[in-house]
Amino acid sequence: MEISADAIKELRQRTGVGVMDCKKALAESAGNVDEAIDMLRKKGLAKAAKRAGRETAEGLITAYIHPGSKIGVLVDVNCETDFVARTEDFQNLSKEIAMHIAAMNPIAISREDVKTEDIEKEKEILRAEAATSGKPDKVLDKIVEGRLEKFFTEQCLLEQTYIKNPDITVKDFIYDNIAKLGENITVRRFTRYQLGELFWEEDS
Repeated sequence: MEISADAIKELRQRTGVGVMDCKKALAESAGNVDEAIDMLRKKGLAKAAKRAGRETAEGLITAYIHPGSKIGVLVDVNCETDFVARTEDFQNLSKEIAMHIAAMNPIAISREDVKTEDIEKEKEILRAEAATSGKPDKVLDKIVEGRLEKFFTEQCLLEQTYIKNPDITVKDFIYDNIAKLGENITVRRFTRYQLGELFWEEDS
């Protein structure tokens, strides 16, 4: 059955769970939001979302060198306790995030971290491109808004499609691990190096 955007929005508001997990839960519950919430709770995803505000003072700095040694990444992934930081699951998570950064080259962790001047510059470029259509200003504003949204989903780490699973975002992947490990997990900063290019460092 087709799942409505309103149902997904309501489920996300009530649980804080990612879009793809909400869609799956609603599909399995025939669109019943309350049943979908029960399913998410059983999977631990709803609890994971609630943990998202907890302090993360421990973690690891993980290094990844892409085959060929022309791209390298350092990523600082945080959790709540040193015990979890030392687990194989957390170490694997950190490595997977580093590999994703190497492949997808995000410019920031989240849209809130993108510099204001970079957003304004992007808006100028998008508006100039949209202006060639000859459409009125009100329509142009909506076009720019839609393309800017696409810019964020393509350039911000947490909103990017996860390279190993096109059905979820990096944020969804992290939430799955929060549910699995029982602690909040955050990406604090990363640095990506590419041979012959200036590197990008994100520090939130």
